[in-house]
Parts: sequence; structure tokens; C-alpha cells
Amino acid sequence: MLAVTAADHRSTGPVAVLANPTAGQGRHRELLPRLLARLADAGRPVRLLTAGTPGEAEAACHAAVAAGAGALVAVGGDGTVHRALQAVAGTTVPFGPVPAGTGNDFAADTGFPTDALAAAGVIAEALRAGRDHPVDLARMTGAAGGGHRWYGAVLAAGFDAVVNERANRMRWPRGRLRYDLAILAELARLRPRRYTLRLDGVAHTLEAVLVAVGNGASYGGGMRICPDADLTDGLLDVVVGGRFDRRTLLRVKPRIHTGTHVTHPLVRRYRARTVELVAEGITTYADGERALPLPVRISAVPGALRLLR
Repeated sequence: MLAVTAADHRSTGPVAVLANPTAGQGRHRELLPRLLARLADAGRPVRLLTAGTPGEAEAACHAAVAAGAGALVAVGGDGTVHRALQAVAGTTVPFGPVPAGTGNDFAADTGFPTDALAAAGVIAEALRAGRDHPVDLARMTGAAGGGHRWYGAVLAAGFDAVVNERANRMRWPRGRLRYDLAILAELARLRPRRYTLRLDGVAHTLEAVLVAVGNGASYGGGMRICPDADLTDGLLDVVVGGRFDRRTLLRVKPRIHTGTHVTHPLVRRYRARTVELVAEGITTYADGERALPLPVRISAVPGALRLLR
């Protein structure tokens, strides 16, 4: 695990803040000045980053870190956190999530309060004390030339990823209804797919409907798909839901909220430091964001992130 000491990072640099004004349907937009003031209680300059698109947000985070930011804070949901992680993963720049989105799984799984102002207070206190804690991240690498991405929560590579992909292609309707219609469309054509999993070099060939690789336990706003995942154990949790038909999938899906789906006889669990995942026609989603197409290699990276808590 990476050693973490208060003296390691650039403690005098400004606190860079990435805020997504549309997160949580914009309900935290008016709260942003109070959040910035709470972060300023740490006695450090606070710099709000500007970005109009997810790509610009990620670029702004990289630029802030390169310019000497002493910390990076993401105000938003898991998508905002995901963009910020690309800039701080594997660096000495500490990070804090302020949960202000529809899904705040990474913040919840790392022990932050669900209240945004309270979470900002926790981050400010850690900054004042020069305190951060190491947590693991997952690093995914695509096929030759496919690049790499970091993620903090869960990688979806089964039915949920297929639904997200369909929803993102749809022009109408907007909001939650689009996702619901995508679920119905994919349920109508549900079929198990053939996957090859290579876990620490050991190959498993199987047919499955659900496949998730968790650094953390939850995705989708509190669905505990990998309920035993631990962000400090240096391992990835892999959960596979096998040959579900539509009726079985609809019965099992609600149990994911509590993590009890793992007791179903068609669900298998694995744990590994590296996971190679191969299937045809799947684009993965990491932290709820569109990521890399299969095949991918995913590695647990112990202590890759310094968390302000």
C-alpha cells in the first residue's frame, strides 16, 4: 500500500473544486456558494473550475493538478467523481467527494456524510489537519491502443451496461423515463452472453446476464451489487449473474439494493487482483460513465487515491 503522510502532498496549493451544476437535477446549485465557503474554512484558497462538458471537466482537473493544486474536490455525483479521479489517481494530490448527485456511491462507500454541507465540513477539517487516508482504485486498460481509465466504485459489463448504452443512444424521452424504456427494450431481447474471465491468470468461461467488477460495493445510487467489496484490501470483487431468464432477473434485481442477490444459486462471486474480461458487443460503464469496450484488463491499485477524510 502507498504510504501517506501529511508532508507528502502540496499542502500550500489551492483547493480546486469541480462542481457539476446539473448533478441531482440541479437541486444543489444554489448551495454551491455555501459549500465553497465551508471548504474555505480550511484556511486555503479555493478555486472553482469551469467546464461546459464532461470532457472539459476532466481536462480542467488535469490542468489544475498540473498547475499545483494542493487538493481536488468534486461536487456532484459519481460521474463528477469519475472525471476528477482521472486527474488525481496515482498522484500525491488528495481528493474529497461532496455528494450532490443522483448516485453518490463512491462518497457513501468511503464513509462521507450524505449531506453535502456536512461532507464539505469533513473535507475542510481533513485539510486543516493535513490528514488523508489511502484507498484503492481500479485501473482498466483496453485492447491494444485502447487507453486506460480509473474508477472508484463499480464497472458494469452486463445487462446494466447494455441498458445504459441503449439509453444513451435514445433521443427521446428525457430523464428517468428514457432509462425505463431502455430497460424494457433490453428485457425483450434478453439473452445470456458468453464471457471469458481471467482472474489472476486463471481462465473461466461462462454464460451470464449480469457481470460487475467492484472496487467498491455499490452502483446506481445504492445498489449493492458487490456487497463485500472493500476499498482497502487490494482486491477486486467480481459478481456474475448467470443464465437468468426475464422472470428470474426481475425477481433478483430488487435484491441488489440490499446485496442479498448473491445468495441466489445462479450468482457466483470471485475475488482477484487482476481481472481480464472478454465478451462481444459490450461497452462497459464505470462509476456510471461510459468507459471502454470489451476486452479489458482491470487491476486493483492499492492506495492509489489519498482521501480527505
